[in-house]
Amino acid sequence: MYGRLYHFQPTPVIALNQAVAVAMAEGPMKGLALLEQLGETDVLQNYHLYHAARADLLRRAGWYTAAAEAYAIALALTQNKVERTFLQRRLAEVETRVDH
Repeated sequence: MYGRLYHFQPTPVIALNQAVAVAMAEGPMKGLALLEQLGETDVLQNYHLYHAARADLLRRAGWYTAAAEAYAIALALTQNKVERTFLQRRLAEVETRVDH
């Protein structure tokens, strides 16, 4: 459905949502591929939800070091207290799994 919505309203946020939906349906690697394409532009680089979504998919794929980096970026970009608490918890989770 996001594909159809994007056809009528081609915004970066809708493309981000589409990538997350694809990841849920087809696995994190498919979603990450779409997010990487979005990341090639600077449009979403200052949008914390782009980095949070990317971090979550990296975590699901087992790439904990990259996930920690993405969670840290998302955390630095958000001011929302509830989102900060969630991101801090996820960051702590993946940091325990990072290879040293």
